[in-house]
Amino acid sequence: MRILSGIQPSGKLHIGNYFGMMKPALELQEQGEAFLFIADYHAMTTVSNADQLRQGVRDVALDFLACGLNPEKTAFYRQSDVPEVTELTWLLSVITPMGLLERCHSYKDKLAKGIAPTHGLFSYPVLMAADILAVQSDIVPVGRDQKQHVEVTRDLAIKFNLAYGETFKVPEPSIRESVAVVPGVDGQKMSKSYNNTIELFAPEKETKKKFMRVVTDSRTLEEPKVPEECNVFALYRLFATDAQREEMAARYRAGGLGYGTVKAAAFELMMETFAPFRKKREELEKNTDYVEEVLRKGAARARDEARRTLKTARRAVGLE
Repeated sequence: MRILSGIQPSGKLHIGNYFGMMKPALELQEQGEAFLFIADYHAMTTVSNADQLRQGVRDVALDFLACGLNPEKTAFYRQSDVPEVTELTWLLSVITPMGLLERCHSYKDKLAKGIAPTHGLFSYPVLMAADILAVQSDIVPVGRDQKQHVEVTRDLAIKFNLAYGETFKVPEPSIRESVAVVPGVDGQKMSKSYNNTIELFAPEKETKKKFMRVVTDSRTLEEPKVPEECNVFALYRLFATDAQREEMAARYRAGGLGYGTVKAAAFELMMETFAPFRKKREELEKNTDYVEEVLRKGAARARDEARRTLKTARRAVGLE
């Protein structure tokens, strides 16, 4: 079973990225043949600063390797190091109905956030389809909000196969139902777009300040509280054991517990959880040649697959 995931280098990775995408992707290393790419082409729809893009790619690579990505089990690569994907994007574009793209909610959502409407932003799902189909993925793990992109990929693969003959494997989405929404410091879903994130590897003092800023309700110290409705508890439970969660929930309901105490406990658990990752990241920062070699080897594996796919597709449409 071949599994593909991708993540944009559009800013510092945060707790929401870790539990929503990174941790599940790392777990998939044990379940099949994994491909994981840093989506720098996709990031260009929102990142226009070259230095920022380069730094973003570097940070994503360091973060994943620090958090346990095994390059022997996962082909880890930059999207832009597999140029076959862009040619495949064109071959898919010529059979992509405009109406299909017009119905994609991601484009509308990004316009609503003030992102400039460009062809790249509009045709984003076709590039994503090329990413998936180039390596003939069986499974694409996504959150429910991204399921539509995989459905578009399936539609395009089927349409191309019907028009030109069997060329692409039709992938299946794997919906991460069990992943809880991680709240940001303002209570909304943690997102770089909302500027409400708690970064994975920010300095300790900065991280603690972020935890202490997490919004809560106005219940007094003495009042019983509802853990299921609390943003701080939602963060605490991500790092706590089952026993720790049950104990903290009981303290919430009993009253006499201040939110500041829970914020401090959540911060300590996060620092404890990420301590070995932080140490590994510091080591990797001193060995960037190794990081580049990992990405180079990952790209070579991905290109082997993409070349075969593209050759088949070019022959199918009459370019060879």
